[in-house]
Amino acid sequence: MSRPMTTNLRYYAALGVAHEAADLALGYFQNRDKLDVSMKGAQDWLTVADGAVEALIRERLAELFPQDSILGEEMGGAYSDCLWVIDPIDGTANFAHGDPNWCVSIAFLRRGEPEIGIILAPALDQTFTARSGEGAFLNGSNIRVSAQSDLSKAAIECGWSARVPAGRYLSLIESGISAGASIKRMGSGALGICRVATGTSDGFVELHINCWDVGAAILIAREAGAACSDYFSGDAINDGNPVLCCAPPLASALGEVAGIDI
Repeated sequence: MSRPMTTNLRYYAALGVAHEAADLALGYFQNRDKLDVSMKGAQDWLTVADGAVEALIRERLAELFPQDSILGEEMGGAYSDCLWVIDPIDGTANFAHGDPNWCVSIAFLRRGEPEIGIILAPALDQTFTARSGEGAFLNGSNIRVSAQSDLSKAAIECGWSARVPAGRYLSLIESGISAGASIKRMGSGALGICRVATGTSDGFVELHINCWDVGAAILIAREAGAACSDYFSGDAINDGNPVLCCAPPLASALGEVAGIDI
């Protein structure tokens, strides 16, 4: 598939920026005892690393593509037809506790749909990449979702958000277990969806998630063959949405369990 030069330029530039940002984040991770850690809300962690990594990404992208807009978790931003969506550290609670399941996420959206997705998990030595229509890759090797068709044999990750009442989350867990699924939670929505892309998990569900958490991951999952809910419908850029990504044969059953159209 022929790809516009501007897309290739953005992709390779963003990949370099992501590696620089991941190196910075990993340095902070390896010296966590010196970090300034605070809370934005219940179980909503913030470290000095989040701000420093986002600032680096913003500075580099603004220098390279001054015509593009940037939206990030820590410093906000505004929508435009050419939009970078960044999460400097997805899985900050894991990061603060020394758990390696965290990542740097950079997505490029054109007119509200992801065109480039890059996720680096440096403490796991994992680099996930995708461009629309060109497949998904982990450390340069092509990845595909599982072929699991039986929910009672499936491993499903259910993300948690304080923005959703605890009762709804517990009901989701109960419904999944009642359907026979093995339920897990790893603490990073971006990596949770990437695990679907590799077949390590058979599905990922979260009842509300922000666009910077999933902008890159959804494209990676789609390009790996996953069935994904229409996350970017409505005002997802500003308000977030539910998300469901899974092996295609599970889409109907898991969508019914989660109450998410797919």
